[in-house]
Amino acid sequence: MRIGVDLGGTKIEAIGLSSDGRELRRIRVPTPKGDYDGTVAAIAGLVRQIEELTHRVGSVGVGIPGTIVASTGLVKNANSTWLNGRPLQQDLGAALDREVRCANDANCFAISEATDGAAKGRRVVFGVIVGTGCGGGIVMNGQIHTGRNGLAGEWGHTPLPWATADELPGPTCYCGNHGCLERWISGTGLARDFEHVTSRSLSGEQITAAAEQGDVEAMAALDRLEDRMARGLAVIVNVLDPDIVVVGGGLSKLDRIYPNVKARLDTLCFGGNTDTPIVRAMHGDSSGVRGAAWLWNDPEA
Repeated sequence: MRIGVDLGGTKIEAIGLSSDGRELRRIRVPTPKGDYDGTVAAIAGLVRQIEELTHRVGSVGVGIPGTIVASTGLVKNANSTWLNGRPLQQDLGAALDREVRCANDANCFAISEATDGAAKGRRVVFGVIVGTGCGGGIVMNGQIHTGRNGLAGEWGHTPLPWATADELPGPTCYCGNHGCLERWISGTGLARDFEHVTSRSLSGEQITAAAEQGDVEAMAALDRLEDRMARGLAVIVNVLDPDIVVVGGGLSKLDRIYPNVKARLDTLCFGGNTDTPIVRAMHGDSSGVRGAAWLWNDPEA
């Protein structure tokens, strides 16, 4: 059995998968916010519960909202800030008395879809999560590509390409820079942009609902979102040229983004006429936790 754990800001979810990818058990608990020791204990407790319920012992992979620095083993760049600077992978291994593999949650999403999801059988996969924020993960030949600094795929913290005068310098990002893609291409970015243009305060979900009802300003906001998403992905295609782009997160449920972003991508990439498929994730909200389990298929994890 492979056990996957998705460490989120509000909940921790664990899943047990059989060797052929069938779900055996799934349980979740609230995240002990601000409590590092409590977080380690909660994850270890979920693993033990999965094993007790299935009467099996499993490998353990954990998706985290940050990355493990290879040279130190410490967490960095986690928006769950109580994890930063702590040896989470080592401490989980000690708590469970076995090796534990941790990876960035966007990488877990990408390996899930590349293993048995929408990108199965593709050699180079770029996975995109567009929800409260946005991030990315790269899978090559069935293995996560993390890079020398563990930063490969950090699409959300690159600047918006071909920014127009009214998009500069861009909104401040929590990382300390201005104009990061995450501040434009996300549910919160959509809401911020809509309010800036219209002086109306709506959530991302309310904007998409209004657009479906024919609200002209909401439709225009989604058009701007798609244009910016296409610009961001054009750089990925120019640099990485993946075989497929898989989209997850809350905004992935918008049917219109797939043809609209694809049409713009064709005009933005070098030479034009790109045929890169842009598709919705097969496993939806379960991709992150499934990908954590599949870390034990990936020797680089």
